[in-house]
Amino acid sequence: MNVRPILAEYLEYLRDSGVQEQWGPGGPSLTKKEKSAEAAQPLLRLGSLEEVREYLGECTRCKLHAGRTNIVFGVGNPNAKLVFVGEGPGRDEDLQGEPFVGRAGQLLTDIIEKGMKIKRSDVYIANIVKCRPPDNRDPEPDEIASCEPFLRYQLSVIKPKIICALGKFAAQTLLRSNAPISAIRGKVFDYEGIKLIPTFHPAYLLRNPEDKKLVWEDVKKIIAIYNED
Repeated sequence: MNVRPILAEYLEYLRDSGVQEQWGPGGPSLTKKEKSAEAAQPLLRLGSLEEVREYLGECTRCKLHAGRTNIVFGVGNPNAKLVFVGEGPGRDEDLQGEPFVGRAGQLLTDIIEKGMKIKRSDVYIANIVKCRPPDNRDPEPDEIASCEPFLRYQLSVIKPKIICALGKFAAQTLLRSNAPISAIRGKVFDYEGIKLIPTFHPAYLLRNPEDKKLVWEDVKKIIAIYNED
């Protein structure tokens, strides 16, 4: 499957956002001539999550594919009003092919169902990268660049009312920002016309349970927007 149309769209998005192109080691690289030719091509129009998944295929676009067991595409209601975006799959997620199913996933489920009083099946959950980084390391820039366009497709299909970015990598990637999560959590941002609130990742809360009260403050803001007419 040809990755060029997705890369062309991603490069155009970066340019429109005022972001300089920065590829990590081994990441894709397009010449000026290639960028110009690619940008002239029609952008993909994917109308369903099934089409996005089909286009993703058995992805080999970055080096993460070499160590995965399963692609972790996303799960939940395709018409969800609320989407949670995390960083990347861990061991349990890689084995099961579903995001947030380990200890951090159980905490997220509790936040959704016990705190928000929403069924987990009524929201949608995805990650910035869809293959597990080795030893749960942070995803690298070239890996994010290869995978993020598919998250953008997912969000454009779902058209949620609000996005909750879980942790530093989700927030910084979606907001094109280097701000620390501690500085931006709980604030309301705009993501392509969708309200976005970052908060701490559930895995962080497992290590720092004293900050659960801060996440609850953020969650209350999300609930208020979720329940707006």
